[in-house]
Amino acid sequence: MVLDISDEELVVRFRGHPIDRDNAEHYRGRLERQLRINRCKDCGTWNHPPIPTCPTCWSLNVEAAPVSGDGTIYLVVFLHQGPPAEGVDYSVPYPVVTVELDEKVRFTSTIVGANNDEIEIGKRVSLDWIERTATPLPVFRLQTSEKSE
Repeated sequence: MVLDISDEELVVRFRGHPIDRDNAEHYRGRLERQLRINRCKDCGTWNHPPIPTCPTCWSLNVEAAPVSGDGTIYLVVFLHQGPPAEGVDYSVPYPVVTVELDEKVRFTSTIVGANNDEIEIGKRVSLDWIERTATPLPVFRLQTSEKSE
């Protein structure tokens, strides 16, 4: 299902987010609970955060495309304090992870449904969704069984 939502409606729906022409399709994807990352249609390079030019071949032929959402934790940070945010409780360190998706592009979010001591670099994760400020937010869950390499 492709949502037919105007740019103006998108800005209102994601109030406070820096919506622009380069990332609008990423946010439209969120409304459909689909993680979309910009990809060059000429050389295939994935790029996030989105920019209008491919960083590899400099092509302007870039568009948002869906990714699997499966990946490996590349970096973990536990926040002990930060700005107030709906759904974030700093009384327990809040996990922020950068995941290297199977498409070989990195995306930063949080892990849900796991204790902090379970969250480690190298663990496999899958995309999931939660609602925050009445909008879908892409998050990750640890995969229950590790894939052997």
